[in-house]
Amino acid sequence: MAVVITVAIFDLDDTLFAHRNAVRDGIAAHIGPHPQGPALQDHWDELEEHHYHRYLTGELTYLGQRHARARDFMRPLGVEFETDAAAEDWFETYLVEYRRAWTLYDDALPCLDALDAAGVRIGMITNGIVPFQMAKLDALGLTPRIEVFVASGEFGVAKPDPRIFEHARAKFDIRSGDACYVGDRLHTDAIGASEAGMLGVWLDRGAAATAAELDHARGAGVRVIHSLDELPGFLGL
Repeated sequence: MAVVITVAIFDLDDTLFAHRNAVRDGIAAHIGPHPQGPALQDHWDELEEHHYHRYLTGELTYLGQRHARARDFMRPLGVEFETDAAAEDWFETYLVEYRRAWTLYDDALPCLDALDAAGVRIGMITNGIVPFQMAKLDALGLTPRIEVFVASGEFGVAKPDPRIFEHARAKFDIRSGDACYVGDRLHTDAIGASEAGMLGVWLDRGAAATAAELDHARGAGVRVIHSLDELPGFLGL
């Protein structure tokens, strides 16, 4: 059964923006050809997940998580950064390659176009800092499409804290039940939104979810889609 939704709020990284692909392409370009290339890409993914979470929980500063990632990545390759400035220089060089690889998922713009045509208002909640995330929106042409933009770095708490979802809802001046929130992470995005009274939609790209995860999603009132192409139809548009 279709649901009546007037506002669709999206996560950015790995939902509309192909962040993970850009990360892997960026680190591969930064380190150059290497016999352990795929394994190093996997390691960089793991370090981002670990240290960025430490930043979101307040254990590290934003720059601190960058430096920790650079140090932990290069140490097994025989490189030690003696200063934060050296680690930051290395990270900034990586970011040049990461930015070159920025792209949207193929299903992002068609989905937004369909929502726009149906009069659904568009918002975004992202765990990150405003300048970095807004640079992505500007580069990818998304900025004019986003009516309400909320970043954890500015608001002060991160998803899945219900307060950040409530803050976005208040900026739209709607009831929580009038909004859906779409993101690629079950707990951080979909369950967090559901606990804040929104319709949580988990974007499980590649249908990689386990049976236990799907059961957990259903128990939390979360809906599951595998492509943004499914969202307009799911919303009855």
